[in-house]
Amino acid sequence: MTGAAAAYAEIVAGRRSIRGYLPKLVEKSVLREIIQLAMRAPSSLNSQPWNFYVVTGEPLDRIRQGNTERNLAGVPSSREFRGSEMYEGVHRERQVGIAKQLFGAMGIAREDKAARTDWVLRGFRQFDAPACIIVTYDRVLMDSDVPPFDCGGVTNAIVNAAWSRGLGCVINSKGIVQSPVVREHAGIADDQVIMICIAIGYPDPDFPTNAVASSRKSVDEAVTFVGFANQAYSILASSVPTS
Repeated sequence: MTGAAAAYAEIVAGRRSIRGYLPKLVEKSVLREIIQLAMRAPSSLNSQPWNFYVVTGEPLDRIRQGNTERNLAGVPSSREFRGSEMYEGVHRERQVGIAKQLFGAMGIAREDKAARTDWVLRGFRQFDAPACIIVTYDRVLMDSDVPPFDCGGVTNAIVNAAWSRGLGCVINSKGIVQSPVVREHAGIADDQVIMICIAIGYPDPDFPTNAVASSRKSVDEAVTFVGFANQAYSILASSVPTS
């Protein structure tokens, strides 16, 4: 493995979702650099449907407050993309599995409703991260499934670029569950669909869940290889001169 490949593998394999942050500001120049690098992500026909609203300070605090208050008051979710909060089968097992890991790391017992509620509220508060990147896409493209797909690609690129610079992230749909609050305080234009948000900051090394590594299904479970049975013969045949 070359040096570049090894460095990339270390970033991807080592990255964790960060849910506890140091009270340290992230400079605008660093966030700009991360997003600039991430925007090298591919998109369908180079459409680049994404836009980003990077929020910190008082506007982010107002989003946290409004998001929390509305949820505690029972205001229904107004998230602008379809989600599936309750999976079934193996997908539900994985959802429960990571929840058990996180609650276990935090020492939250199953019957401790107050602590479990507080954990949910942390999500509404963007896990108290010093900054947040809200990913949007152009509303004119709303009838297509491709722009959200492209936004997923650039979101993945952001979290990896951040990790390579010593910053941590968590992709967090709870932080945008009350979209009117987010739109108002982040100044998001009406021609944008709010896709997802990314809490970002410097990881707190002492926060328990930051050490949690979620499991991944194996390559054998995920991948079906087709046409490889005679690969050795095909390679040999292609190397034989035809004249």
